[in-house]
Amino acid sequence: MTKPIKYIILAIFISFFANVSAFGQYVLNQWEQFSSSPKYETRAVWIGTIGGIDWPRIKANSPRTLERQKQELTDMLDALRQANINTVLLQTRIRGSVIYPSDIEPWDDGLTGYCGKDPGYDPLAFAIEECHKRGMEIHAWMVTIPVGTSSKQSRLGGKAVSKTHPELCKTVNGEVFMIPGQPGTADYVASLCKELVTRYDIDGISLDYIRYPEKEYNFSDDNLYTSSGMSKADWKRANITRIVKAVHDAVKPIKPWVKLSSSPLGRYDNLPRYTASGWDCYNTVYQDPKLWLKEGWQDELFPMMYYQGNFFYPFVFNWKEISSGHPISAGLGIYFLDPKEGKKWTLNDIRAQMHVARNSQMGGICFYRAWYLVKNFKNIYPTVCDEFFAHPSLPQPMTWMKRTDTPPAPEVVIRQDRYMTWSTYDDKDYYYNVYASFTSPVDITRGENLIAARVKDYYIEMPDTTLFYAVTVMDRFGYESPACQECPDIKHGKVQLKEEARSAIQRHYSQPSVSNRGKKR
Repeated sequence: MTKPIKYIILAIFISFFANVSAFGQYVLNQWEQFSSSPKYETRAVWIGTIGGIDWPRIKANSPRTLERQKQELTDMLDALRQANINTVLLQTRIRGSVIYPSDIEPWDDGLTGYCGKDPGYDPLAFAIEECHKRGMEIHAWMVTIPVGTSSKQSRLGGKAVSKTHPELCKTVNGEVFMIPGQPGTADYVASLCKELVTRYDIDGISLDYIRYPEKEYNFSDDNLYTSSGMSKADWKRANITRIVKAVHDAVKPIKPWVKLSSSPLGRYDNLPRYTASGWDCYNTVYQDPKLWLKEGWQDELFPMMYYQGNFFYPFVFNWKEISSGHPISAGLGIYFLDPKEGKKWTLNDIRAQMHVARNSQMGGICFYRAWYLVKNFKNIYPTVCDEFFAHPSLPQPMTWMKRTDTPPAPEVVIRQDRYMTWSTYDDKDYYYNVYASFTSPVDITRGENLIAARVKDYYIEMPDTTLFYAVTVMDRFGYESPACQECPDIKHGKVQLKEEARSAIQRHYSQPSVSNRGKKR
């Protein structure tokens, strides 16, 4: 029996029994023995800004409310950091409106309650700074095709896309959409993404609604169809792919480390034994993420897998099979834990999905949405913190970029009082990862030894003075240097240190030897 078949059988087994409490718990307990603390695992959340559904719920209309709006975000980020979330997808383009001062589109009303109104600060720059302080990547979540209602577009004023580029928009029953069949749509979306990477230290751009509108909208751009040897379905897929490729071609020459992704539907295509029931990427909304990964136009995916049973488990392994070596993070619908959604999902439903997603090694997990995690619906927050993400992890490195160089390791790692300090480099695109264990040398391949990820400073406070420590350097692609193990005595040589670190090391000479600290075990 091949490995994928084994996984599918086990997944179906979990799917069947997870709804029966006793058997479901037994299956989960057995499955947990295979779980681990992976060193590399994308752990992401979507933070929705449309209508302030996640943030901001406080409108910035005065100095006081502006500060409260900022505090609201930092409180959420603190909670996410405590849960060892390492990736934030922040809704940056909402519906033809944005949360940063753009030359292309107007301010969204979610910030102040008024379309086009400046909130008095740059929310995107603030979010980037706060995420990076906490060692988290932040990706700009960009809603692509729908641009809101016609009344919303009128309130956005002269910078609304329906006014600046009416040829790229179509209104159907009061809803306005960008037209995939218009080549200019790809150029327009790419210009927004280029503006972002030029102005901001963003870690990724994630395209949402990068698809044809659902059939219920009766949207059509068939009047633009010319066969050119393609079927109409292939033509539509080519239109969506043109947008994806245009974003790639605009972003990568500027900052090749910026991760490009999308949130496709949760099922790529029908499987031989499992149907997508008319709601899949390839046939229903004309997305082809398999091609996007294969061609390198996207770096990763966050498919919206908000389903149960045979609509979830077999498709986990299908995503893994078509990934072309790229990470795919299963988007889990934890919002269904809210009784108001009427789905009656239990915590065990999510736990089973998390175990299968992790053990499939597809790449990661993404929660929709942050609000339901930090507000602890059905006890999801401590489950994530203690059971699944008890240790930090690193976002997946961009190995598909096939780089041959790795960063240089720190030249020295020492302790001073309650702190670890190390030699640093002036390159602002370097991060530092700190590892610790009760044995020396510290094994940096073990995820449970990672205690601090993506540190930008030159020191951390030691959580335990009896541990041994090691530090690595990591670049923006996620490539990591060899480890520099903590040394009890300074070796002579050329070491480039910040002045504060140099002073700490000089003070170290006057301290008693720490080479015999602690007890190895």
